[in-house]
Amino acid sequence: MQLIMLHGMGQSASSWDKTTALLSPDINAVCPELSEFFIRGECNYSAMYSAFCKYLDCFERPLNLCGLSLGAVLALNYAADHPQDVGSLILFAPQFDMPKALLKFQNVVFKFMPNKMFADIGFTKKDFISLTNSMADIDLSDRLSAINCPVLIACGEKDKTNIKAARQLTEKLSSAEFTLVSGAGHEVNTDAPEKLAKLLTTWCKGIQEVMEK
Repeated sequence: MQLIMLHGMGQSASSWDKTTALLSPDINAVCPELSEFFIRGECNYSAMYSAFCKYLDCFERPLNLCGLSLGAVLALNYAADHPQDVGSLILFAPQFDMPKALLKFQNVVFKFMPNKMFADIGFTKKDFISLTNSMADIDLSDRLSAINCPVLIACGEKDKTNIKAARQLTEKLSSAEFTLVSGAGHEVNTDAPEKLAKLLTTWCKGIQEVMEK
């Protein structure tokens, strides 16, 4: 089973390394760099999403998408626009109606961070702030009903900022289930890779069994 894994904002594809090393050999994990989905100096969500959609064109259907934070937004957005192409979703700390106040606060924090802190993730500070600003108006609420594939929604138990939205999203999707990852904060892929790998392996095994029937 192929699983396309999308990292969060402030991360890179390598943020999945500890998790993917522990996955079942039956899972073929593909972890793209999200920074490759935009042109330097022209970083906005719309352009990133468009490039992401083109990237997925080369994969066989149905797609199994796994995303954290920004990656979860991209995966959810794609599933809402292309429900016939998505076989399953795994969403960590997802938002479906972006919290504008939180994004503004994050940008204030970003402005005071040194430029060198952005170097390892393929974004400049300016690109990072531009991307965050461009996400403020995202609201997928009216399009969620199109999604009918199995969905696993999860949050680290310490991720108080996103748990409420994750539970709300679970209620809005007809085939979704919710779980907390104990001991983890927002970045579950680096906070609890062993637990995450076990969760993903169990989920993917269940999805594969359904697909083979």
